[in-house]
Amino acid sequence: MSRQSLNLPGRLDTLSEQQLDVLNQFKSHLKELSKENKEKIAAGTTIPEITETITDSDNENAPPFFFDSVRHHDHLFLRFLRARKFDLIHSLKMFLDYEAWRSTFNGQGVDTIVKNWEFPEMPIISTYYPRFYHKTDKFGRPVYIELLGIMNLDQILAVSTLERCLIQHVVEYEKLVNYRLPACSENAGYRIEQSCTIIDLKGISLSSVSRCFSFVQKVSAVAQNYYPEMLGRMFIINAPMLFTAVWQLVKPLLDEVTVNKISILGGSYTKNLLEVIDDVNLPTMFGGKSTDTNDIGPWNDGTVGGYPKTEYEQLLDGFGLEVGPKAKISL
Repeated sequence: MSRQSLNLPGRLDTLSEQQLDVLNQFKSHLKELSKENKEKIAAGTTIPEITETITDSDNENAPPFFFDSVRHHDHLFLRFLRARKFDLIHSLKMFLDYEAWRSTFNGQGVDTIVKNWEFPEMPIISTYYPRFYHKTDKFGRPVYIELLGIMNLDQILAVSTLERCLIQHVVEYEKLVNYRLPACSENAGYRIEQSCTIIDLKGISLSSVSRCFSFVQKVSAVAQNYYPEMLGRMFIINAPMLFTAVWQLVKPLLDEVTVNKISILGGSYTKNLLEVIDDVNLPTMFGGKSTDTNDIGPWNDGTVGGYPKTEYEQLLDGFGLEVGPKAKISL
């Protein structure tokens, strides 16, 4: 299997002196903010007062920020710094908004939701909105596949709600960050922070696009605002002519770096995919040689020591194309 190395800008090993200085200022500000919050609590200041006077986030209901030496590391900070082109003020604002969202999401906070989340409707939803991770590309990044064109909103809403689907989407992002990417990094021999995405629009109609737009918009906002800089490459395949025309209008409004990551392709896409993904890792449905269609990769195929991890695989059970509606689920 071929394997290409990554040498991406804005990472710890490629930072310019100016970028390193901004990173240090970023951390210094957050640590000072955390220190001030701890001192105010020790002095008897209530949390609402701290949130109002200290936190740079717009979320007034968010708890005050406290620096966590385990979760708050340079790689995380750099994702937000890259997303805001190393503008210190804007990067801090984005990061603190993320922290506020993370602590208040769905009234419980992301960590609590991930720990206790149950999504029994997944097997049925996976039939009508197939989404799964499948092996890795030539850079070692996990390949995420979404068959958006066959999404059946009526069938999804018959067993779930769009709100629950959005929560599941967040849970999947957390599994990507904390489970799949670390396993891919171990497998590649260097840090992997991004994924390669294939969005298949085969079968999509204008009516389905308009009905699903609100949900897709919310999902996109979560990715853009709270999980930035995680897209390495995206292929949108089987794109109808109208979609291609709309893309030409939207493209000038996007950042050049983002635009260069996205390829809009019609029905002749296999050659483009094989430039980035080895044929043994690309599903046969897209012209590759991989007959596996379930969620599979370094995180659960036995090639990396310490993986798979039971707590994550239990959440992944039933996620993939092979799973169908074997039983009616009562919610």
